Amino acid sequence: MMTPAPRDDTLELIGNTRLVLLQGPSEAAGCQIFGKCEFENPGASVKDRAALGIIRAAEASGELKPGGTIVEGTAGNTGIGIALVANALGYKTIIVMPDNQSKEKMDTLRALGAELVTVPPTKFANPGHFVHTSRRLAEETEGAIWANQFDNIANRKAHIEGTAEELWEQLEGKIDGFTCAAGTGGTIAGVGMGLKAHDETVQIALTDPHGAALYSYFAEGELKSEGSSVAEGIGQGRITANLEGAPIDTQFRISDEEGLEWVARLLREEGLCLGLSSGINVAGAVALGKHLVAEGRENPRIATILCDTGFRYLSTLYNPEWLAEKDLPVFDWLKS
Repeated sequence: MMTPAPRDDTLELIGNTRLVLLQGPSEAAGCQIFGKCEFENPGASVKDRAALGIIRAAEASGELKPGGTIVEGTAGNTGIGIALVANALGYKTIIVMPDNQSKEKMDTLRALGAELVTVPPTKFANPGHFVHTSRRLAEETEGAIWANQFDNIANRKAHIEGTAEELWEQLEGKIDGFTCAAGTGGTIAGVGMGLKAHDETVQIALTDPHGAALYSYFAEGELKSEGSSVAEGIGQGRITANLEGAPIDTQFRISDEEGLEWVARLLREEGLCLGLSSGINVAGAVALGKHLVAEGRENPRIATILCDTGFRYLSTLYNPEWLAEKDLPVFDWLKS
């Protein structure tokens, strides 16, 4: 086994995450399901890639000046990535976050030195939405830029040039499908575009949680949501700039219960402690694998994103009282 060469810069630790064959999901799908271990990034999530891409693009354009401030509205993980990259490059960070996100994310942001502003969760049309609040703060803060992860296509570009190329190389060009959920849309659109540039036959599937509107958009051409989800950082009700032109071939709607089943199985059977977005992604990958097997593809290989670590959700997903309060199944080992 080749040992990775030393990095010259801490920011070079972002990306080049490992790919792992997931045994239980592969058996369930009847094909090979691979997970991209994005929890290996310094900020422990896939959002480090977007954070670095957005900041580097702002530097290159001249918008972000030395000693400046980066303001962003986020469910948490992008903010953590921005705070780490900003620290490495000498910038300040202000993060606006809905106050219903996990305590671990809030504590992490404060520990990293970011200024944290929390607002009540609300619909995007409301001017008090965390995205709009972050934009106003950026406009009001001297020397600040607004990262704008939802509509800044430097986010998508990071996945076209990074994640997609890594997957293609890691699977030696033998990849039949890719799926993940959408928050900003940067990952699904960027990876989809990058993989399709290599092989148009790679199936790109959206995995959408309940409560989001993209499943109906890609299935029926109408933004319409059904149900709700407690998953953080995924689920979208509009077509962001990052989602424009996303090459979505098919789509699946996955419940929190299905996602939690894979969170539980991957922890108990394979020793991976993950968040709910990862569980939903894996459930979608199993669905895509079954779909391609039914279509007659021989031994298809599917990749998905393991978004972040479950240690970021100890007060929620791994808390029996919280799960019961949300009418969600409590993991067997947490039952008293």
